[in-house]
Amino acid sequence: MYARSPLESIRLFHDELTALRRDLHAHPELGFEEVRTSGIVAGSLEALGIEVHRGIGKTGVVGVIRGKRFDSGRMIGLRADMDALPMTEDNDFGHKSTKPGLMHGCGHDGHTAILIGAAKYLAQTRNFDGTAVLIFQPAEEGRGGARAMLEDGLFDTFPCDAIYALHNWPGLKPGTVGINPGPMMAAADRFEIQITGRGGHGAHPYQTIDPVTIAGQIITALQTIVSRNVNPLDSAVVSIGSLQAGHPGAMSVIPREAKMVGTVRTFRKSVQEMVETRMRELVSAIAGAFGGTAEVVYERIYPATLNTPQHANLVADIATEMIGKENVVRDLVPSMGSEDFSFMLQSKPGAYFRLGQGGADSGCVLHNSHFDFNDAVIPLGSAMFCALAERGMPLAD
Repeated sequence: MYARSPLESIRLFHDELTALRRDLHAHPELGFEEVRTSGIVAGSLEALGIEVHRGIGKTGVVGVIRGKRFDSGRMIGLRADMDALPMTEDNDFGHKSTKPGLMHGCGHDGHTAILIGAAKYLAQTRNFDGTAVLIFQPAEEGRGGARAMLEDGLFDTFPCDAIYALHNWPGLKPGTVGINPGPMMAAADRFEIQITGRGGHGAHPYQTIDPVTIAGQIITALQTIVSRNVNPLDSAVVSIGSLQAGHPGAMSVIPREAKMVGTVRTFRKSVQEMVETRMRELVSAIAGAFGGTAEVVYERIYPATLNTPQHANLVADIATEMIGKENVVRDLVPSMGSEDFSFMLQSKPGAYFRLGQGGADSGCVLHNSHFDFNDAVIPLGSAMFCALAERGMPLAD
């Protein structure tokens, strides 16, 4: 048993967690392929005497820790993501990725180590009345691992009263926590626009219906959706990530087709719906005006990550007590990035917060080939999870 606070206690085995984190960094695995990672997680939990459930969401792992009392029936979920990215690492330290083309470029190795740190403290103290559910989620990076876990009955088997997650944030200095009582991350939508015209000779464009010209007009028009249809007090992004038409070796051929792929980011569902509607209207009208046709395929990939104010305020209060109000940002500016923890927050109340790790000034940013998780912040992340469990399920005096 620890007589110290969670933060002081977890610092006692900081070196152990750092070694674990670096091992995970050296052996990255993509979403739904985290066989080694989930095996290490499950083994670590079992060594602590924690009840382990494997295979939820394919490679997901869930650990269950019951408190000194659990007749209250309360249940708090704590989530960490485990997957890496398909990118090449350009670092040269000893724990660099051993797998070409794979890298922990977003810090999920650190998140996993943090939750294992919380597991060790909670399993040895159990200073709560209820059940802590430790959710090690696969496939956060675009593959919908949270949704897969939900479809496998995560919250049917473990009906959490609230759910919490964190993510390292290079834009905040180490030893800080940032949160917002509302939106934290945007919804991520994918769209594909297939334009069909009539191909022909580049010297005789009057005989064609040029899909490249149509594409150019559509690209310009799509940017007016945000500037002319979205309320300036709301937020939205429309970006084209890919444009394909013709062949680079055929300078004198006007192609028959062009294809564009892009993303839309929004926070409010009403804005999301409006952007999709206006996109369809503009694309159809512009293509028709030039004599062509165009089809829009619009997919809603991840919903917005929206904190419940009550639970976000609890995170901020706990952080304030732990590290001082000067190290807590209660109105963190939301990110237009996305996060599939949003699926869990659609099912359960809770909060997603940022753990400052620094590095942004030197280029150590998320999804960068030189990124590395800052091991110095592991104890604070673990302690925050522990405090959320203890505060959310307090033992009666």
